[in-house]
Amino acid sequence: MGWFWSSSENKGSEESKDPVGSLDPSLRDFLQRESSVKYGPANTPAGSLETNTDQQSSSQTPKQQEAADDSVTPAPPVPPQSLFADGRYAHLWRTYQPLSEIEHRNKTEQDRLLDILESHKLRKAEIGRAALENCALEQWSVNDCFRNGSWASRMTMCRKENRELQRCYTMQSKFLKALGYLSNFDRAPEVDEQIQMHADKLYHQMLEQESIVEQAKADGRPAPVFEPILSSPDQNGNHKKPSTLATMSPKPTMTVDQFSPDARAQLRKRLEGLTDEERELEEKAIAGEIAAGEQLAGRLTDIYNEQKRARLERKEQGKQTLEDSIRGLFGR
Repeated sequence: MGWFWSSSENKGSEESKDPVGSLDPSLRDFLQRESSVKYGPANTPAGSLETNTDQQSSSQTPKQQEAADDSVTPAPPVPPQSLFADGRYAHLWRTYQPLSEIEHRNKTEQDRLLDILESHKLRKAEIGRAALENCALEQWSVNDCFRNGSWASRMTMCRKENRELQRCYTMQSKFLKALGYLSNFDRAPEVDEQIQMHADKLYHQMLEQESIVEQAKADGRPAPVFEPILSSPDQNGNHKKPSTLATMSPKPTMTVDQFSPDARAQLRKRLEGLTDEERELEEKAIAGEIAAGEQLAGRLTDIYNEQKRARLERKEQGKQTLEDSIRGLFGR
């Protein structure tokens, strides 16, 4: 009987080594193909397989390893407009170009000039919008007066509240101009927001100083003297612009004396009847307008110089157009 037990032991050991060995060949092939667990004869342990793999990898020459690394090419990058950052559909994004770049490349010189002028007009309109945002409380006071105000206030069309709103809008616009809101058309929106918040802070600081002065006059005390709002003392007691204004405030190169007589008369008219604080603020606002005009003129001059350079290059290459000939007749 020993042979019987011996044969069964051998058979069990063979089945343990190859659990699918007794199955039909077609069924065994199906299991090998579809199952995640690979069945097969365990003649060689896993450790020996790993050792063999390590030996093979270590036996490769450096050149072979470099060739293997080069054969594994990374996924081509995709632009940020793609919804799949892992590189999917990269072949579709290979020739992608943003619409803004295409429009800028296809713009003519006249279109670029119009864009600069439109951006200047838009910046002037943005000052009104920012000033109204800073005067939201005053706007609410006017609306509340018309809805829930007294009979006398509504009969006078809420004159007091409207005056406060008008003054807030005017002063906020001047603060924005003085801080350089008209300049730098291509700056980040965060900078515009900082200028707007700083202008609102300076306006409420001005109102607080005015209330202190009025309270002192009502109590019969001498009115305190404040330093200009657009300057602050340093460590030595000298007054200068703070860091925020140093980076935001415009610095025009052209002075009022260089303007025409009519322009100087208009500027003097804007300064008539103002207090010292309001006069200083108006002068800073005028400086902001001048700086914005100089920046606009500089950008237009750059485009004109580029047009002239391109026209001279076409003339040297013998590709002068009819428009170039006409511009040359007028010295442009």
